[in-house]
Amino acid sequence: MNQAKIKRRVGKYEMGRTIGEGTFAKVKFARNSETGEPVAIKILDKDKVLKHKMAEQIKREIATMKLIRHPHVVRLYEVLASKTKIFIVLEFVTGGELFDKIVNHGRMHEKEARKYFQQLINAVDYCHSRGVYHRDLKPENLLLDASGNLKVSDFGLSALSQQVRDDGLLHTTCGTPNYVAPEVLNDHGYDGTTADLWSCGVILFVLLAGYLPFDDSNLMNLYKKISAAEYTCPPWMSFGAMKLITRILDPNPMTRITIPEILEDEWFKKDYKYPVFNEKEDANLDDVEAVFKDSEEHHVTEKKEEQPTPMNAFELISMSKGLNLGNLFDEQGFKRETRFTSKCSANEIISKIEEAAKPLGFDVHKKNYKMRLENVKAGRKGNLNVATEVFQVAPSLHMVEVRKAKGDTLEFHKFYKNLSTSLEDVVWKTEEDMQDSLYTLFRNFYRLEKGVTAILFHAGNGPRKMTGLTP
Repeated sequence: MNQAKIKRRVGKYEMGRTIGEGTFAKVKFARNSETGEPVAIKILDKDKVLKHKMAEQIKREIATMKLIRHPHVVRLYEVLASKTKIFIVLEFVTGGELFDKIVNHGRMHEKEARKYFQQLINAVDYCHSRGVYHRDLKPENLLLDASGNLKVSDFGLSALSQQVRDDGLLHTTCGTPNYVAPEVLNDHGYDGTTADLWSCGVILFVLLAGYLPFDDSNLMNLYKKISAAEYTCPPWMSFGAMKLITRILDPNPMTRITIPEILEDEWFKKDYKYPVFNEKEDANLDDVEAVFKDSEEHHVTEKKEEQPTPMNAFELISMSKGLNLGNLFDEQGFKRETRFTSKCSANEIISKIEEAAKPLGFDVHKKNYKMRLENVKAGRKGNLNVATEVFQVAPSLHMVEVRKAKGDTLEFHKFYKNLSTSLEDVVWKTEEDMQDSLYTLFRNFYRLEKGVTAILFHAGNGPRKMTGLTP
C-alpha cells in the first residue's frame, strides 16, 4: 500500500510543486480549495521585504497591481502573510514561456513577432501609466496563456532586487545583463520607463532574429557592446523593423524613443488592435495594508495536512472479497470487516462516522484519516473496538474500510448495520454493490500509469475521470 501523502496548506490554498525559484522568491503551483482554481504563489521572506529600503515602494506597486486587469499582464489576486513569509497569489499561466517558441522553432515571422511586441508594449505602457515599472524584463517573465497571447509577469515585484540611493534613482546589481539598458549597467541611476523600453527593444530583436543583439562570453566585452549599442541586424529583417529597433536601442536614455512615439511608428501600427477590457477600480486593498503593517491578527495559517492513503486500481480489486476471502469471515461465517465507497470528501466521511458512532455508545479516537471506535460498554467478549481508515481512489472517490479490531464479531455485525443506516448520505456503493461492477469498472481503463489521467467507463454512468492511479 502507498504511504499517506502530506499536503501543505496556506490559508485556503493547497500548495503544490515548485515551478520557479530566484534570489528573492520561490514560486509554487497552488489550488484554491474553495473554488478549485489553479494559481501561482510567489513566496517571499518577510524579513527581506520589510527591512528593505524599498518596502514602501513594493507595497505601493503591489497595491497598484491588484487594481490592474490588463489582458497582457499576469493578474495579482491577493497578498497573504504568515509570521515569516509573504505570499503573493498570482494568475497561473498555462502556455509556457514565449521564448520556448524561439528555442523550439527559431526566429518568428515578422507578423507574429509584431503581434507579440504590440502586446508587450501595450502591457508596459499600461503599467507605466499607473506608476508601476518592471525593471527586469527578460524571457522568464514573458509567458503565454492558453490562447497563445502574451502575459507579462512580475510587474512591480522586481523592486526587491533594487536599491534607492540619495540621488533618488534606482540602482541595481544585474545578474544576466543581455536585456539590461546601458544606464542600469553603468550604475549611475536610471529611470524605470526608459530602462523597460530598452529591454523591449532587445526582446523584439530576438523575436525577429532568433538570437541576442548583445552577446559575449567575456562580461566586460558584453558591457562595452551594450553601452555602445554595438550590434548588427540580420539581412532578413525589414527596414521598418530595423529602423524601430535602432531608435529603441539608443544608448542615451534622454534621446531614446518613447512609448507614445512607438505607438505612432508605421511598422508598429500595422494590424495593431488595442485590447478592449474592463478595469476594476474597487479592489479591496486591506490585505496589502495588513501584510505591510505586519499585524499578527491577519496572519494566515501555514499547516501541513496528511492526506488519505492513495489506493490504486489493483489494490482496490485485491481488497475485494472476490479475491481475498482469507480473513474476511470468522469461524461462524460473520464478517470481521467490510468496505464501502463514497463520493464525499475524506474530512466529511470522518466527521459523519464520528457523528454516527457517538450515539451508539462509542468513544472516538482520530488520527489523520484513521479512527478507532471503542464501545464504553463491555459485550460478551469484552469491549468492541472498531478500526476505520479512509483511502483515496481518486480526487472525488474514497474507499472506507471498517473492521473489527477487538470484541465479538456478531456485535460488530450489529454495530455496522446501525452505522450504515446513519451513513446513507455518505455511502455510494457498499461492498456487495462493488462486487457486481468492480471488474467492469477497472477492466475498461484506457491508460493506467502514474501521473496520467485514466478514463474508465462505468456501466450506466458514462465516462468517469480518475487521476494518479498507479499500477
